[in-house]
Amino acid sequence: MATCYRHPGRETGVSCSNCGRPICPDCMTPTPVGMRCPDCAKQRTQVRSLGSVASEPRLTYVIIGICVVAFLGSGQFGVSGGGGSELYARGALYGPLVADGEVYRLVTGGFLHAGLLHILFNMYLLYLLGTQLEQRLGTPRYAALYVAALLAGSFGALAQTTVAVTVGASGAVFGLAGAMLIEYRRLGIDPLRSDIGGLILFNMALSLLPGFNVSIGGHLGGLVGGIAAMWAIDQGMQRRQPWIGYAGCLLVAAAAVAGSLAIAGDPHDYF
Repeated sequence: MATCYRHPGRETGVSCSNCGRPICPDCMTPTPVGMRCPDCAKQRTQVRSLGSVASEPRLTYVIIGICVVAFLGSGQFGVSGGGGSELYARGALYGPLVADGEVYRLVTGGFLHAGLLHILFNMYLLYLLGTQLEQRLGTPRYAALYVAALLAGSFGALAQTTVAVTVGASGAVFGLAGAMLIEYRRLGIDPLRSDIGGLILFNMALSLLPGFNVSIGGHLGGLVGGIAAMWAIDQGMQRRQPWIGYAGCLLVAAAAVAGSLAIAGDPHDYF
């Protein structure tokens, strides 16, 4: 368990709602926006204007909007997919084409969906997780986290199969779920007893059931990437060194792209 930043001998599960540093009961100052440390409690609350709305989940709404527009343009209107337009064919994740130079598919595949149930489920989870994390982290850090998780999910999907087409935001969404696990740990909450922990376990179990055609590789890749990226972000916030978080996200993203390019041309389909 973390210890108070002003009293290292005192363990605590509470962190300052502003800077994220752990604080003990003697250092807690109640405010309308949660408990704050003595340093942040002295700061005056800034008046928010149209130019200072970074903590609003605008990016989450933009991502959802892009996914919906792409879904409408992809021709995948069935309950479980099938068919598809040129947009779907040109954007879906497919190993041989990634190996041939169409690296952009590592990103575009995360904005396409195969069927109504697919997009509804992913967008619902993206809304639940994304709005919380974007408000907690701010838009720039959240954007870095999302990109890292998306690319890690694409790597995981290709690690599972390069001979089948893969689409969906679930890799990135699982990355956000992994990030929430780190956030819960920071707050002293057992993630396995939380709703997020249950959600991850349920979806992993669902991924293993035959007939659901779920990319468990994409889910696992996104989950691991999101955990790693969020750990770096959390370390940067605790040390008041934001570059640590961005560097961690960049490292996760770069490793995912490098891994994807290394295996994209190898025909395999493990499960």
